[in-house]
Amino acid sequence: MSPFEAFLSAKRISTDTRNIIPGSVFFALKGARFNGNDFALQALEQGARYAVIDEEVASNDPRLVRVDDVLKALQDCARSYRRQLGIPIIGLTGSNGKTTNKELFHAVLSKKYRVHATKGNFNNHIGVPLTLLAIPENAELAVVEMGANHQGEIAELARICEPNVAYITNFGKAHLEGFGGVEGIIKGKSELYDYMRAAKDSGLILLNADDPIQVDKSAQCHQHYSFGTRKADVLWRPLVRGEFAAIVFEFENQEYNVQSQLSGYFNQQNIAAAVALGLHFEVEPDAIVEAIEEYTPSMNRVEWRTTPNNRVLLDAYNANPTSMALSLESFAKWHKDGLVVLGDMFELGDASKQEHEAIVQLVESLGLGEQCILVGDHFGRCAWSGLHFADVAELANYWEEKGAPKDASILLKGSRGIALERLMDQL
Repeated sequence: MSPFEAFLSAKRISTDTRNIIPGSVFFALKGARFNGNDFALQALEQGARYAVIDEEVASNDPRLVRVDDVLKALQDCARSYRRQLGIPIIGLTGSNGKTTNKELFHAVLSKKYRVHATKGNFNNHIGVPLTLLAIPENAELAVVEMGANHQGEIAELARICEPNVAYITNFGKAHLEGFGGVEGIIKGKSELYDYMRAAKDSGLILLNADDPIQVDKSAQCHQHYSFGTRKADVLWRPLVRGEFAAIVFEFENQEYNVQSQLSGYFNQQNIAAAVALGLHFEVEPDAIVEAIEEYTPSMNRVEWRTTPNNRVLLDAYNANPTSMALSLESFAKWHKDGLVVLGDMFELGDASKQEHEAIVQLVESLGLGEQCILVGDHFGRCAWSGLHFADVAELANYWEEKGAPKDASILLKGSRGIALERLMDQL
């Protein structure tokens, strides 16, 4: 019995004995603080049909499937299933906007097809295989988000999911520590182009024609379908209608207006990408407009929430210098009297001090200095005369004593590890 044969008999995967799915295949993955092999027999007792292991287990249970490397077996199993399905897969990566694009792609394509997309942040060397193995057999398309914090990772993920369509959102200042600087980021993300260029079956690049780096790095790829404001297969231009992103796009000599619920003009490109992908897959333009206008952001990503006391723009899932600067500039344009709470940005390596200082300077230049609160050790090392707190708990205690803000528009922006969303109960 191979892991793939075991999967085909079960069609369900488990990796944690705290929530075993009855009849599933348990893959005994290892981590820095756990070894799934130690729980293989427990998984079987709790209802798993098979357990895939790579170490000796004190049992001759025939339901134990021994392999050399459980993680590799999971990845190989996912690739085999992807090939068996034979459906088009859209693979996307980038420094910013991956999840927003994934959600928009799913919304647009679902107007015509049965679409499966990455759930949550299942976008790494474990999450991508799990995403593929969760695709229903009746799915017609899949959208797979690929994340990375070092070079070589996107190449590995592309080999697992074998995308037919590839899209890179942008090259921004994210995971500088792992990639070794901006040039390393460009090289690492462009591994998706490298895969598509070398693929035996020529794939398609969804291309932002306004980005010269993307144009250059994808030049030798087989096929392109582009969107842009000047020269592209799909032409679009921005609309200015308050703080929520809106665009106009052209198709067959007609213009279509799209008004989204996404805060910030930086989301205009994300909308244009979703439009272009939909048109490539022959979704009707009116259906594309409807899908985008119906989409509501969630999961603490650029998500407006109205509380009993305030209106909060919650963007606390992740942060890097590029995304934080864009959020600040957008917020300052429409909420000059608003309150800004910024949390540390992580994984910046030697550039951390410089990048945090640059954000502080941007805050001052935007006129938000007196309305900004900084949270975290990295911001604590900056030249800053305003309010600063070591962590969320310290700020929460301050508000408990002094009183939390009321009747304000508030931006919460920081890396996942800072957990600024815990402030919502007070706001």
